[in-house]
Amino acid sequence: MSRRRFREMENNLPVNIHEYQELAKKALPKMHYDYINGGAEDEHTLRDNIAAYGRILLRPRVLVDVSNINMSTSLLGYDMPSPIIVAPTGSHKLANPEGEVATARAAASCNSIMVLSFSSSCRIEEVASSCSAIRFYQLYVFKNRDVSATLVRRAESHGFKAIVLTVDTPMLGRREADIRNKMVAPPNENLEGLMSFDDLDSTDGSKLEKYARDTLDPSLSWKDVEWLKSITSLPILLKGIVTAEDARKAVEVRAAGVIVSNHGARQLDYAPATISALEEVVKAVAGAVPVLVDGGVRRGTDVLKALALGARAVMVGRPVLFGLAARGEAGAKHVIEMLNRELELAMALCGCRSVAEVTRDRVLTEGDRLRALL
Repeated sequence: MSRRRFREMENNLPVNIHEYQELAKKALPKMHYDYINGGAEDEHTLRDNIAAYGRILLRPRVLVDVSNINMSTSLLGYDMPSPIIVAPTGSHKLANPEGEVATARAAASCNSIMVLSFSSSCRIEEVASSCSAIRFYQLYVFKNRDVSATLVRRAESHGFKAIVLTVDTPMLGRREADIRNKMVAPPNENLEGLMSFDDLDSTDGSKLEKYARDTLDPSLSWKDVEWLKSITSLPILLKGIVTAEDARKAVEVRAAGVIVSNHGARQLDYAPATISALEEVVKAVAGAVPVLVDGGVRRGTDVLKALALGARAVMVGRPVLFGLAARGEAGAKHVIEMLNRELELAMALCGCRSVAEVTRDRVLTEGDRLRALL
């Protein structure tokens, strides 16, 4: 990007997520931008998470009265003005000194649900007191179960309404940009007093990688969902499901919801793009629990495509961090608002007056086109 173009973007509000990403890249140290934007190994899935949306076409209906568009929906009994949720992403202070507090305020001002990451650089209590809003808490299971249990109790006691259990990280994916940059694990104030961080020196990779290797539990299994249910009364959503088999297992263990996610392509490279896996999961749960999706969302049309393929809500991660890095709380808020406006416009141009009218026949997937040739 030329310096002239960057100055123009600084002086004018970005008009899409791509422009916010350019500003974020310019604003952040390379190590921090690579940490936020990078994926695992060859980054095939990272690219495909976005590209797969581009392979889905919309099928608009015309001559529909779209003078009133209603984007509202609900999740776990909570009303939402739109199906867009702020996904759990870690270490927001790498993007802005106010960190997750700024993100929480941005989400609250849009009446959007925010999922606070276990890797938050702000304390659970600090985020909870920053504003009034519906929030969920994302959890990893540690080798020391007492650490996880303590975090759950703190989140529950401070008004968080659900636990989002990440199930795709028994070990950390190989994130080569972080290895090259010798990425340092950002401070996690929520873990102070719960575990030691004294021995994080690493000579053959990122310090973040060593931290994960020392703390995450590779024995994590379906029985741990039952353990988690035994220590909290909050509903539990499982994040990291991309196959029908695991979706059915999630229903069997009475999860409250399923999140189709490949961890932002940061874990297993060559896993399917989430939008490509969504319909398989939706069919497998057969309406038993709500299905959410994250990964690769950059446009309101992406949100509409996910809704048409059966998602109850769509989680947005990196774009909010791009906004936060570029313009702080105002940038994060603008990103959410922009996606909402784009979704509203896409619904109108597709002839959908409500989320309920965003049905499967409004999209044409690669599979649909192949089947049409048979």
